[in-house]
Amino acid sequence: MLELKSISQESIPRALEKVERYRLLNEPWQAESICLDILQIEPENQQALVMLLLALTDQFGLGSAGLFKRAQEVIPRLHSEYERAYYRGIICERRAEAQLSHGATGSGVIAHHWLREAMGLYEKAGAIRPQGNDDAVLRWNTCARMIMRNPYPVPAEERAEVFVTME
Repeated sequence: MLELKSISQESIPRALEKVERYRLLNEPWQAESICLDILQIEPENQQALVMLLLALTDQFGLGSAGLFKRAQEVIPRLHSEYERAYYRGIICERRAEAQLSHGATGSGVIAHHWLREAMGLYEKAGAIRPQGNDDAVLRWNTCARMIMRNPYPVPAEERAEVFVTME
């Protein structure tokens, strides 16, 4: 087994810049790895935790099992109630997008569920958002537009079935 090398405390700001760059280059696995290195040195680094969560959700739909659960495990480590609600919404929204891109039978119904879940979380975040921060409103509107563009019929009998098979 290989032993991972540690980064220095002083390199964390530069490492965070690299995380952002790798996410922009659509290399979320690289960003994830760097976040894990940062969190080895500073386990409570809020910026690294958020970037880790985003890097994990960037990989939804790529077939990597366990990403949804790993992203959810980051949430309790976030200090702000607003951020916990907002990023839970991001996880749900990105799960919906992955479901839609998968395109399997019933994926629209499942995506609709996750979009509605995200919208509820964005509403919760919006109610406690910092002044001048409308990110939750912007995300809520995006989810609403996705539903309006692709109305997914969700009959009552299917709703119960979807909720049972989600986890």
